Formats: sequence, structure tokens, C-alpha cells
Amino acid sequence: MAALLEQLLSLATAGTMIISSSLFAAAPHNDVNGLLFLQNRQWRVSRYYEPDTIKAQVPGQLQDMRADAAAALEEMFAACKEDAGVTLKAVSGYRSYQRQATIYSNKVDSTGSKKKADEYVARPGASEHQLGLAMDVGQKSKENLSASFGRTKGGKWVAEHCWEYGFILRYQEGWEDVTGYKFEPWHVRYVGKENARLIHEANIPLETYLLMLRQETLIDIVLGQEENAE
Repeated sequence: MAALLEQLLSLATAGTMIISSSLFAAAPHNDVNGLLFLQNRQWRVSRYYEPDTIKAQVPGQLQDMRADAAAALEEMFAACKEDAGVTLKAVSGYRSYQRQATIYSNKVDSTGSKKKADEYVARPGASEHQLGLAMDVGQKSKENLSASFGRTKGGKWVAEHCWEYGFILRYQEGWEDVTGYKFEPWHVRYVGKENARLIHEANIPLETYLLMLRQETLIDIVLGQEENAE
């Protein structure tokens, strides 16, 4: 066991991974085309990254998302209408690096400083919208993005049920120190149904979930090496 822990610590400290065909399975947060790519204020994506997107057939605007996320969004919107009688609205889906740069620059101008702008808007490369997996969601007559959406019938339904369709409420209240962003009840991120279920059941941020996956994978790698050496 001591040898196992020493080997695990060595791998974790060095930040290395065994290079194999399952590299992204071992480190899904590095797979920009996967469902679990980690993007926040510390982990950013290249200015050149542009996913393939389609327009989700839902009410609203800026409905472009990756195909798998768009299909899930359509399913979720339809379910909300049927279950709660609420028409959800797409407010902002895919945004390019350049578009995010413009939004951030405008916020700097309006607030007077980058420090203030950082409280409200992600810097270019740090927004999940560039992945094509995120959508800002509103409700009919309540499309403004504010914390009040979380108190609407639609906002409450999304918080309770979005995981069933593969989405997570990415920036929940109380998670600010981990996610780096304030509470955003309107921002959902597609991670796939199984990942969403596990994250929902554990009630943890994506960052914590990915750390758990990494630790489990490192242990599996080390145990596999020891079994092969026997």
C-alpha cells in the first residue's frame, strides 16, 4: 500500500498521465471536443477553437449549440412546457472567442475597470459558451439574465430537472470559490445524462467532479501497472 501511495503521489505531483489510446478517458477535462472539458477563469480555450454547431429548434435567440447539446435542449424545453406549463427561452448559446472579447471589452468600458468587469463577464477564452455546450436560459417575459430567474417557475423547474436531460446548473450559490463565478441560475452546461446524474446526486461543482474522476483514474492506472508487473 505504501508503494501504491508513493507511486500515486508521484503521478499527481508531476501532473503526468500514461500516454495511451485512452488519454482523454483518463483526463476528460483536457478533451476540448468532449463533454467534460474544463473551462473557467484558470482553464481557458484557444482563440482558434470553433466547435461544429447547429441551431436548436427552441424559442428565443442565439440558439446555436453543438448537435448533442441542442437535441438535449429541445427535449428539456419541451418537458418544461409539458410538466410546468412554462415556455423557456434560449437567450445565448454558442459565442465565439471574438464575440466574448467584445462583450468583455464593453463591460470594462461600462464598469470602468477590468476588476469590476470580471465580476460579471468571463474573459475571452474563459467562457463555456465558446464550447457550444452552454446555454443561458430565460422564461417568457423573464428573459433578462438575473438571479430573479431562479425564483420563477421556469427557473425552479430547470434547477430541479435539467440533470435529467444531461445539463447541470453550472454556477450554483455557495460554489463561487470553486467555480470562480457568481450564482447564475440561468446558465446550464451540457455534460451528458450520466455525468449530469452523478454531479446532481453528489451536489458538487464540475471542478470537484473532475478532480474525483482524475483521482479514481490515477488509482486505476497504478493498480493496473502493479497487476501487469505481477
